[in-house]
Amino acid sequence: MGNNMATHNKYKSFMFFIRKFKVIEPDPPQDLEEAFSKFTGGGPHMSVEQLHRFMVEQQCEEHYTLSDSEKVFERILQERKACQETVKIDHSTEHEITLDELFRFLLHNDFNGPLKTQVHHDMGAPLSHYFIYTGHNSYLKGNQLSSDCSEEPIIEALKRGVRVIELDLWPTCNKDDIKVDHGWTFTNPVSVVKCLECIKEYAFVASPYPVIITIEDHLTTDLRAKFAENDSDRDEGSISASEYDHKPFLECSPDYKRIITIHNTKLKGCLKDKLRTEGEVRRLSWSENTLEKASESHGADILRFTQKNILRVYPSAMRVKSTNFKPHIGWMYGAQMVAFNMQGHGKSLWLMQGMFRANGGCGYVKKPQILMQKHQCDNEYDPTRIESMKKTLKVKVYMGHGWSSDFSPTHFDKCSPPDFFTKIRIIGMPGDVAKNKTKVIMDNWFPVWNEEFEFCLSVPELAMLMIQVKDKDQGKDDFAGQTCLPVSELKHGFRSVPLYDKKGEKFKSVKLLMRFQFE
Repeated sequence: MGNNMATHNKYKSFMFFIRKFKVIEPDPPQDLEEAFSKFTGGGPHMSVEQLHRFMVEQQCEEHYTLSDSEKVFERILQERKACQETVKIDHSTEHEITLDELFRFLLHNDFNGPLKTQVHHDMGAPLSHYFIYTGHNSYLKGNQLSSDCSEEPIIEALKRGVRVIELDLWPTCNKDDIKVDHGWTFTNPVSVVKCLECIKEYAFVASPYPVIITIEDHLTTDLRAKFAENDSDRDEGSISASEYDHKPFLECSPDYKRIITIHNTKLKGCLKDKLRTEGEVRRLSWSENTLEKASESHGADILRFTQKNILRVYPSAMRVKSTNFKPHIGWMYGAQMVAFNMQGHGKSLWLMQGMFRANGGCGYVKKPQILMQKHQCDNEYDPTRIESMKKTLKVKVYMGHGWSSDFSPTHFDKCSPPDFFTKIRIIGMPGDVAKNKTKVIMDNWFPVWNEEFEFCLSVPELAMLMIQVKDKDQGKDDFAGQTCLPVSELKHGFRSVPLYDKKGEKFKSVKLLMRFQFE
């Protein structure tokens, strides 16, 4: 990289001819070259002190110390030694780095990723002040009608940082034990003990913050008491919630009542009565359709309700294939638990995964102040209304890297290298939604676009930046990577943006070099 070393890919064409394509890794972009020159005073090398200024002033790493810069130098020197073993490169001193070396460093997303990696939100607020990473029917491996129930999806969800696990509890056929199953379907059940044991083992692998268990309860009084004995040694950090009518709850054993922190309420009366805010903390559980309909006439009431109380929104029963709805339908009204089918891969799940990359990936994201502040009746916040613009986000896509390492030469095209382009979208409040895309770079494993896009945002706190790379094809374009990033968490400057596969697994090498600026 940066030394113009080239290899060749060979592709068969029309069964007889061999086509050769040069594979040349890109040089540093001109913007980076200009920034390098600015901080080195036009010189060919950068000192530790100059790198420190670059990181603080160019990259806006305000807490970056000189000691941090020295650690970067150590990393770069290690890579230099490894490179010198295979290629002879001229370096003048051991205490200065070149533009190429800075370029290579900036492509390391472990050092130079687009988001903060530490928890940095206030974690001492009431539960209603957070968006919480929430699973729906967490025990299902596939569709909602006939797939297997298992502890494996629960383990996978907890490893990804999901903080809300849903269990549907049913009596076994002989009524003497408890199973986890999706009722009135053809799914195969799993033991409740297996589910609870895996939750205990994996609850805090990805995050130290509380795991919430939502229970859809179809048990007899005796079995509720038995379920409470499974909970006798639970961790103090865990929270339980439950879904069932209030009357049966009164008939439960004291031990069962003890494990329920917030029970679901099903109030009679009009919608406004159900959304009343006085009294103790309550939880409502609505389908996506119920929320959508209620928001048309009672949007302000929903917002007031979610400032103190808990609202859970779950996928429609019609989503038999375990697809998901757009999560913003819940977030824009302050719903804390937007419940998702974690096996339902697609753009909606990418958005969910992106939202919870915020705040260090701990599974809890503090809701923006605009959803928590008290409004006068004549100045109610209306999520559907287009607000005045607050901020402009500039996104520059320089280049892509890593496909040649992670994919075979013929993965995208059998006769030539891929033809990559990048799609950029803002997803958020109605007035902020926008999309754009780069040009197509033909026959190149290392595409260089150097294209910049501007997005005017009215509520950047709820905006998500969705990025997709595709290989242009005559039919359907081939998927080549994706990521979603919360706009409010983006770090300024040149950033290495790792891409993920359709399931949300991070590729080993594939990344984009981008730049983010706010005005």
